[in-house]
Amino acid sequence: MAVKIRLKRLGAKKSPFYRIVVADSRSPRDGRIIEEVGTYNPVAQPAIVDINEESVLKWLQDGAKPSDTVRNLFSNQGIMEKYHNAKNSK
Repeated sequence: MAVKIRLKRLGAKKSPFYRIVVADSRSPRDGRIIEEVGTYNPVAQPAIVDINEESVLKWLQDGAKPSDTVRNLFSNQGIMEKYHNAKNSK
């Protein structure tokens, strides 16, 4: 099963709000999820990103692939750097 970490869109028209979720890559964007690991509100100034870092690192270690947008959010929060440091220290 190919697992992805991606965004699930919520909110009203022209006012998006996203949940960062772990889901099977074959499931629809807003379909069945395995676990919710954070939220992202791009409308707020500045944008609000709330991520459960411990859970995300566990999923990345288990082989989940982040989408491009989620990878950028993780990089800005410093999670990708922590993941690569942990991976290379083994």
